[in-house]
Amino acid sequence: MYDVVVVGAGSAGCVVAARLSENPNLRVALLEAGPDYALLRETPFDLINAHNNSYRDHDWGMDYEPTQGRRDRFPRGRVTGGSSAVNTAIALRGVPEDYDEWAAAGNAGWAWEDVLPAFKRLERDLDFPGAPYHGDSGPISIRRHPPGELLPQHQAFLARSADLGYPQCADANAPWDWGAGPQPMNKLGRLRISAAIGYLAPARLRPNLDIISATTVRRAVFAGTKCVGVEVEKPGGEREVFNAKLVVLSGGALMTPCMLLRSGIGDPAEVAHLGVKLLAARTGVGKNLADHPALAVVCDVKDASLIDYDAPLIQTILRYTAPNSDKRCDLQIEQISFANRSAGVPQFAIAPVLEYQYGRGQLTLHSADVQARPQIENRFCEDPRDAQRLANCVLDTLAFTREGPLAEMISGVRFPDLSRGCTLQDMQRLCQKFAGSGYHPCGTAKMGPKEDDQAVVDARGRVYQVENLVVADASIMPSVPRANTNLTCFMIGERIGEWIRTEPHQYGL
Repeated sequence: MYDVVVVGAGSAGCVVAARLSENPNLRVALLEAGPDYALLRETPFDLINAHNNSYRDHDWGMDYEPTQGRRDRFPRGRVTGGSSAVNTAIALRGVPEDYDEWAAAGNAGWAWEDVLPAFKRLERDLDFPGAPYHGDSGPISIRRHPPGELLPQHQAFLARSADLGYPQCADANAPWDWGAGPQPMNKLGRLRISAAIGYLAPARLRPNLDIISATTVRRAVFAGTKCVGVEVEKPGGEREVFNAKLVVLSGGALMTPCMLLRSGIGDPAEVAHLGVKLLAARTGVGKNLADHPALAVVCDVKDASLIDYDAPLIQTILRYTAPNSDKRCDLQIEQISFANRSAGVPQFAIAPVLEYQYGRGQLTLHSADVQARPQIENRFCEDPRDAQRLANCVLDTLAFTREGPLAEMISGVRFPDLSRGCTLQDMQRLCQKFAGSGYHPCGTAKMGPKEDDQAVVDARGRVYQVENLVVADASIMPSVPRANTNLTCFMIGERIGEWIRTEPHQYGL
């Protein structure tokens, strides 16, 4: 019998388990479907190497439909640390308005002034340790590439940004700043500071924390409407039940809704299709899928020596607001150091990204088999507000390729095909056809007040209509923040982990 079983050792799950196990009177189990590498010297290079993503060796093997009629890979980390162990190590927070909107939607405790202490607690900002909005002693080290470390294409990107009138922004995590500057990144040199390294490494010696890998959770187990544990499946197909007083699902925005559906929590028609007995009718499970639609302006480079596939993939960022938009910093442009490695043609890319999304997709499950993957439909740019703003961002990105130091490095734009037209309407059609994921899925078990029939959990992460079951991961976000979501997932783990640790009676402990 465990006091708490945390399902999923990803960005939020590691944080929850680490914070809860600070209480020596709580016995905690952290379950992970993928492998666990307890020692840094035994950790594979693809998990160490923050200069680039890990694409295949520790992946769930999912795909998705970004726009109608297209399918593509959807990489997600399947290892202790989750996607924080395989990603680009971008450490952005979003803007205060993101979290104020969550609170205004009926989620008390999630306004900017509420979440800022958690952001400060999780970070060790090496560049701005004295800023009142930064922390200097947290488990996640954050730094920015100084000018001397920037690759020539990133130096040219920043110079062109200044020529185009964008302000310099030394700290993209300063709450009210915007413009072009270095990316905040949770890496030290090449080392990716994942949740496994930052949070679990110091927690592993605690005798009240068990980290159990290669264990896939099939469903939550209930006595009536009270969750009493989880049923798991081992690699050989053997099933086992872990008993617990409280279960925290932290499988991420793609796997947590699958576990809820297999447990009988979700839309009644979908649960019935799976052959599962309905436990709680929550039609929002798998709905409200939010993400960051993006494209890549791919450029052929004149000098092949400019492209180093062992260099950092990303170093700089531009954050700004679309014309006539009331959503501050809803657009982002990133310089990508290299592209199209397999073809051998020297190229880099400049990526326009929509940071505030109005449209929503959905996730559905067609089999209760634990090995079944969900069908993911993002429906990018079906909302005309999204298509227009991303199209504007594409046009702004193309301005970097026409003149200035970045344009001097390239022989031409490979994608998009500019001969097909460069008007705003042309780019809207391009976005509606080719927009892809920024790989920041969230919202598929969103939090909200009980009056919201699409809400799955309350503002403390507790699943409606059942007891002793909590969700703590990106799936509870009502909307995607205007930033890469990894730091927000850490923050969610901090918030819910601290609530459970300090107010256990609110969670049935």
